[in-house]
Amino acid sequence: MNPPSSSTDQHFANELRDAIGQSDPVENALTTNDRVIARVTDGIYRQPGSAVRELIANAYDADATWVSVKTDAPKFSRMTVEDNGTGMTPEAVIHLLHNIGGSAKRTQQGQKLGITSSGDSNISPKGRKLIGKLGIGIFSVSQLTHSFQIITKTAGDPRRTIVLVNLRQFADGPTGNEGSTFKAGSYQAWREPTNDVDAHGTTIVLTAIRPQTRDSLRSEQLWGAITHSLSDESEAKARSSMPTYHIGHLDAHGLHIKDPKNQERSLPWNERDSAATAFPKMVKSVWESAQGRTTVKLVEMFDTYLQMLWNLALALPLPYVERSALDESVSDKWAYFYKLANDSRGSAQELVSNDPEVTVRELAELPLPENSHSDFKVTIDGVQLSRPIKFRGLPTTQHVLKKPMVFVGSLRQEFKGLDRDISAGPLEFEGYLVWTPRVAPTEHQGVLVRIHGASGTLFDSTFFNYQVAELTRLRQITCEIFVKQGLEAALNIDRESFNTAHPHTVILTRWLHNALRQLATAQKRKAQQLRREARGSATRDAEDRIDRIVSSANSVRTDGEGVVPEIHFQRPKRHAQHAVTSSGSVTQTFDLDRIVSEIPDKPLTDVGPKSLRKLEAITKVLSVYGVLEQLTPKEQDNLLGSILGIMEAENLG
Repeated sequence: MNPPSSSTDQHFANELRDAIGQSDPVENALTTNDRVIARVTDGIYRQPGSAVRELIANAYDADATWVSVKTDAPKFSRMTVEDNGTGMTPEAVIHLLHNIGGSAKRTQQGQKLGITSSGDSNISPKGRKLIGKLGIGIFSVSQLTHSFQIITKTAGDPRRTIVLVNLRQFADGPTGNEGSTFKAGSYQAWREPTNDVDAHGTTIVLTAIRPQTRDSLRSEQLWGAITHSLSDESEAKARSSMPTYHIGHLDAHGLHIKDPKNQERSLPWNERDSAATAFPKMVKSVWESAQGRTTVKLVEMFDTYLQMLWNLALALPLPYVERSALDESVSDKWAYFYKLANDSRGSAQELVSNDPEVTVRELAELPLPENSHSDFKVTIDGVQLSRPIKFRGLPTTQHVLKKPMVFVGSLRQEFKGLDRDISAGPLEFEGYLVWTPRVAPTEHQGVLVRIHGASGTLFDSTFFNYQVAELTRLRQITCEIFVKQGLEAALNIDRESFNTAHPHTVILTRWLHNALRQLATAQKRKAQQLRREARGSATRDAEDRIDRIVSSANSVRTDGEGVVPEIHFQRPKRHAQHAVTSSGSVTQTFDLDRIVSEIPDKPLTDVGPKSLRKLEAITKVLSVYGVLEQLTPKEQDNLLGSILGIMEAENLG
């Protein structure tokens, strides 16, 4: 919107001078200076991959079933983003170019232009819930270049539309005469006939990529440091700082150097792999590296370009590389499952099922997902992306819990009694939290929020600023929240952060922090239970081992024909006695106080149960070999006291 003229400003200023008291105020709409939009078209994203993400999101909103991104890596002088979406009519193209920041999506205008469904402006013509809403996605390319080409066509149109766009770079200083309209750029558009009338889709061609963008995608700073180390320091140090996998780099003459030593391309896949199998190999390489290592970081494993592929796969509405945690089966008991309570004082309830076909979603009684996103495919330089999150086969540690713990829940908040302008309408989401002793890669520690399957943010390791001292446990949690309705108004303009004061963010944060509290309580309880069971199991194993030793001694001494006596140590002072029970087994009872009194120096004040159990076993062996029969009661007490004293030597004063 253009700023008001100085004469208009003066008119309202004169009115304001005469507006005495609130009963007769000056009223008008707020206006936005053109330079705000100019700043938007100059680039608002932090990384080049964010701009690519927005272009792919536009294709998704246009009902594309596939998007192909091609670069000339590692040069990165050119990039194309092609899709088979509905394309744009001339009217839609003109609206786009003349209304930066005024998207036709979610409006009646969008319905007229065929951008949205005729029945609901919040969904695409084929029923997808829209990702974009502000109308700046196409201009995200300013992060990459200031000149680009749009080629677009709708089905049935005998012509395609071509647009050349040149964006003006924003300057912090004065940009012209005061009051003049700031021009964000210019365009040239025309139509050309095409042979394929039924074809449809849009292609964005990016040329003259910004130098800083090229350097970033090339990992120029990293390779410069490695090259410096190779020339001035040891090769071992240089190679230790090299990412495990990379696309190579360019030397000073612009030649592609794949590896400083062996000239072989170092990728997690090979050239024979299909588009669908290459990326899963990349994901597998991370989990394989996690075995036996304390931490695995993407920044150490991949160069900037491969990191961009990983982050795009995380952000886009794509199917998982395997399955969602909610859609995993529970038949083989691969994890402990819990359903979260929405009550602030509630606790997570463990879920158990013997049905081999039941899924986590069914076990928690959650509704079916909106979309599996299996109808949307994205390939970048011949590599088909999928969401790089796994839930099975995770790295193990020495922690008593050897299996993950999966917590699932959902919430719908109606905001009844609040005006929609304040609450932004209902909020509905579902989510999971997975606790595992070690999260790999470390960049997946935290919470990732998806709106209709897409996310501009990566994992937030603070869990929306969860204030808790248990930092170790937070580093062991991966969480995804899937928003079905709401939260969009809380997204900041770059779609990479949230307005923390927005009511939807406040509710989501409160639910998440409550879920973390329930997780911590359940995890502690399960760990304590397993430790008790482990101690009990160890005790039973020791008992069985002792019994086998005694039985073996009896077998050697009496060929298994002898009777192993039952041994009892009692506190009451009375003479040792021998008795034969009705079953024929012999019971020998000893006065424990007399035995303890035979220990020289300082006698024991107490006898540990483990030592007493061992003394019973030793006494049985001595009895089987007939040693005790040859001794007087006093000598028996002295012998057993000496053995007990040796076992409890550390506890003697």
